[in-house]
Amino acid sequence: MRRREFLTLLGGAAAASPLAAHAQQTAMPVIGVLAPVSRNEELELLGGFRQGLKEGGFVEGENVLILYHFAENEIDRLPALADDLARRRVAIIATIGQPAAFAAKAATATIPILFSAAEDPVRLGLVASLARPGGNLTGTNIFQTEVVTKRLQLLRELVPAATRVAVLVDPANKTVAEKVLQEVESAARAMALQIQVLNASNGREIGAAFAAFERERPDALFVSGGPLFTARRVQLATLAARHMVPMTSANRQITETGGLMSYGANLTDTFRQLGTYAGRILKGEKPAELPVVQATKFELVINVETARILGLTVPPALLATADKVIE
Repeated sequence: MRRREFLTLLGGAAAASPLAAHAQQTAMPVIGVLAPVSRNEELELLGGFRQGLKEGGFVEGENVLILYHFAENEIDRLPALADDLARRRVAIIATIGQPAAFAAKAATATIPILFSAAEDPVRLGLVASLARPGGNLTGTNIFQTEVVTKRLQLLRELVPAATRVAVLVDPANKTVAEKVLQEVESAARAMALQIQVLNASNGREIGAAFAAFERERPDALFVSGGPLFTARRVQLATLAARHMVPMTSANRQITETGGLMSYGANLTDTFRQLGTYAGRILKGEKPAELPVVQATKFELVINVETARILGLTVPPALLATADKVIE
């Protein structure tokens, strides 16, 4: 273990000891949150989680405590952080992103685990079935990989002249990256689009990916789903504006920051649902009996101001179908 990682874990342990003592003294349950990014990068999602808890009658600091473990964009730290939460015997582990869910699953077979899966959690091996998960995991399926074709079609509709599309994926989020590339390559063939694959697992690599645009300029950028790209949304929006490249993503937060468009489930509401499930588990329900919630509403968000800067005219028909238009 590198020295910085050891000090981070040690610091977390020191900070968590009073928390655990306070929880024991006041009989408050402790929820562990495991995320691949940093606290500041997931404030909105965590706010949704706390809102769901509140709807179930639990308020952080009043009758429930939350112990946050952030990997600071170093995916390989997740197993150690998950093991630490398991050793502390928290009441629930709520995870952000599939790598965190797998790390928690490997760390404990008894502590309830909540996840938000980008694709079918049965196929991933997280649960036995959607209706009756059967183990200590349950959560939501947001279909990020299943709507890849739809996202590419919407991008083509907004940027009809595009023939070359760069696809940005996070190889550290392996299952999502592989599925996204499989779907986007199939859809691109049907639309006669050329695909350029770019890999990035941290901010430095995102910068390097955009630097490649100086050599081979794509007509548009297709950003894969995942916690990293949501967390680095300001960097993505800034670089896309600098390179004048139309950018589509799966997350409205990226579009609200300056991206061109997005199509996908509302992630804040997804984590509100996880907070609701956390409250139900704290009241005695078992994750094995809580069905995986499948996203049913997908939002199309278009940033018209960004379109103007890029010299694009948003088709009226596309505007009419948008769930949110940012002026």
